[in-house]
Amino acid sequence: MNAADSIDDETLDTFYDRKYLLSVMMATLDYMNARINEGLTLPYFADIDSELWQEKPKTLDIYITDEIEGQALNLEARGKDYATNILSYPSELPIAIIGLMPTLSLGELIICHEVMVREAQEQDKTVVQHISHLLIHGVLHLLGFDHELGEAEQDEMERFEIEILAGLNLPNPYL
Repeated sequence: MNAADSIDDETLDTFYDRKYLLSVMMATLDYMNARINEGLTLPYFADIDSELWQEKPKTLDIYITDEIEGQALNLEARGKDYATNILSYPSELPIAIIGLMPTLSLGELIICHEVMVREAQEQDKTVVQHISHLLIHGVLHLLGFDHELGEAEQDEMERFEIEILAGLNLPNPYL
């Protein structure tokens, strides 16, 4: 996990406990592994044998940024001139390369700290609830799920998020 220069160590320690973030990511991957065992295909990893997917340790990078950098990144990546809560940059490694590597990189997540905290307050959520939801949401994007493709995709992604959060004893963020 890395942070912009404007994000101090105290903020990182207060809001981004590494062990907790890892537990959220592991809960997400465990949930998705169970869905794969039931026949689900991960859009960005459709060509990977399910056994290879299950056996490879997964990695992802998380970067915490401020609102100024978050806005610039969102403009560059998506053409939207505002800071968003989380950006996802999926790994685009070819299957042949993934098979040779000791770990499977899922990609990078960029969290805009100020937006995340503001949204938590506006939505009457704790920061832990909101960051958990955003991490799950971001990991699902790294796996190829996209709520902007249509209502069915949005419903599927939200169902995954709700069920993963319930497994972490966290409330449904859509109520």
